[in-house]
Amino acid sequence: MARDKVKRNVVELCSVPQGQAGRPSKALTFAQAEAVLKGAEGTSMYAYIVVALLTGARTEELRALTWDHVFLKGKPDADPPQPPHIAVWRSVRRGGDTKTGKSRRTLALPGRCVEALWQQFEDQGWDRLAAGDKWEEHGLVFSSAVGKPLDAANVRRAFRQALKGIDGINADEWTPRELRHSFVSLLSDRGVPLEVISRLVGHSGTAVTEEIYRKQIRPVIQTGAVVMDGIFGADPQRP
Repeated sequence: MARDKVKRNVVELCSVPQGQAGRPSKALTFAQAEAVLKGAEGTSMYAYIVVALLTGARTEELRALTWDHVFLKGKPDADPPQPPHIAVWRSVRRGGDTKTGKSRRTLALPGRCVEALWQQFEDQGWDRLAAGDKWEEHGLVFSSAVGKPLDAANVRRAFRQALKGIDGINADEWTPRELRHSFVSLLSDRGVPLEVISRLVGHSGTAVTEEIYRKQIRPVIQTGAVVMDGIFGADPQRP
């Protein structure tokens, strides 16, 4: 050891606990995803589930998403015109930064997301009125009934409650992060190139995507919002 003042590293006397094996990740099939979207309608988690499943955003990114980064009408006057989109620029991580620099991205919204977020905006307005002086304004898209930020436990509990009673789904076996895994799996099944999937989920390169989502990636022979609209269909957008 340094300068011979300690003859033995006491850490070597400690045994390292084995810990518990991680739970294998999984993804919803298309049929299961459709069942989840239908079954979650009318719940407080509906918009969250739709956006997570159809954009692949991380749960910590959605919990930090604010309305000033949501553009439900797009920017039709921009050159070129921009479709409805969200700016995934923040997370609940320390300092508010996204996981990596490449994680900071702007994602076009499938029509189903646009519809769900319009409804979320309206529902939150009613929550604000009902809460009165108890409302805390943080500008969050997904918040508690009084406007407070959600933590991971809040989201997981509400997510599993929204899945209760859906045929073919055991709510206790699923977590919100697996909506992101499902996004990757659904795109890969439709032949979307790995490079495109990597950009959509905010990875620095395809190696990261392959490592994390190796069970969800299918062999690719042949972007996000367009493909998801093709899979699920787009609900009519509000004017």
